[in-house]
Amino acid sequence: MIAPHGGTLVNRILTGSAAEAARRRAGALSSVTLNPVALADLELIATGAYSPLTGFMGSADYDSVVAEMRLANGLPWSLPITLRIPSDTELGPGTTDELALHDAHGVLRGLIEVRGIYTRCTDVEARAVYGTDTDAHPGVARLYQESDLLVAGDIWLLERQVPPFPDLALDPADTRAAFERLGWRTIVGFQTRNPVHRAHEYIQKAALETVDGLLLHPLVGATKGDDVPADVRVRSYQALLEGYYPSDRVLLAAFPAAMRYAGPREAVFHALVRKNYGCTHFIVGRDHAGVGSYYGPTDAQQIFDRFTPEELGVHPIRFEHTFFCRSCGNMASPKTCPHGADTRLTLSGTRVRELLRAGELPPPEFTRPEVAAILAEGYNTVRVV
Repeated sequence: MIAPHGGTLVNRILTGSAAEAARRRAGALSSVTLNPVALADLELIATGAYSPLTGFMGSADYDSVVAEMRLANGLPWSLPITLRIPSDTELGPGTTDELALHDAHGVLRGLIEVRGIYTRCTDVEARAVYGTDTDAHPGVARLYQESDLLVAGDIWLLERQVPPFPDLALDPADTRAAFERLGWRTIVGFQTRNPVHRAHEYIQKAALETVDGLLLHPLVGATKGDDVPADVRVRSYQALLEGYYPSDRVLLAAFPAAMRYAGPREAVFHALVRKNYGCTHFIVGRDHAGVGSYYGPTDAQQIFDRFTPEELGVHPIRFEHTFFCRSCGNMASPKTCPHGADTRLTLSGTRVRELLRAGELPPPEFTRPEVAAILAEGYNTVRVV
């Protein structure tokens, strides 16, 4: 089994008497309310998905990640994982206090052992991480809505959220145990926030020809409002796997992180996190984690060249744009298809939504009929509500 990033799978979950003592202590502490992104990050740190992180980043790691895509110790890490606090929080620089971490409903979720407070420059972070400082970008817009004051320190998780898909709620330790049980030594991970269409199916199966198993790992945390709802997407994945994939070669699990839409940097982040889940390989398609036209179609693939294979530890599998070619009569890519663009069926998300709005299903060359039916049902339900 591949080693976690940094060598050790982090576990910051308190149980038993230690958890009870922490809860009693929390009653006398200042409190921070976590937004959905920070709440997801809290759990992902605690379960080891963000190994080697044991808490929210301090200023040295933050500055290094923003500028160099590395932690202060040189280990590759491409996105800042930070916790903002209101400017009136009753803590001062250099404090060694703890803070209680609550969700929006007031439920105590964890503690942070404060080791520092610092201020970030959101414009600098936006340009470095997202490649733009315009708030038309959803990741930048979210960044600008937050406080500039950040708190650093190790965390402890006390109470987890109820997972939206309990059967798919697998931590890194769980997926690693499953891979061991299945006898998989090489595993390719696939990140998605969209329903899997024929092009995705094509590249997943092409990767499966060279490895033992596939971790289909859809992101089910916070996304932008016009993305397909997670429950609709999960039903589409289940229908696709039931009819078109070998059951002993695929594991479907939910990835509870929020979407950052950070394009190339998020591609590296997604690969490193899937390494912690036990993946040896990771599929990087065109415009991975992109939004709008902020990133070039191959930027998310080329960014991996900034790291050596040894320091990443997980192997990126890069795929060209794939499509159904009417002349070839099957799925293809520019590497395998000699025909012109007029023979290639490609549909944008906007065009698919237009078809669904008109009561039409996307063609079977774009997505399997079972998936199209689920999308149509889900779209009409969301539209009516």
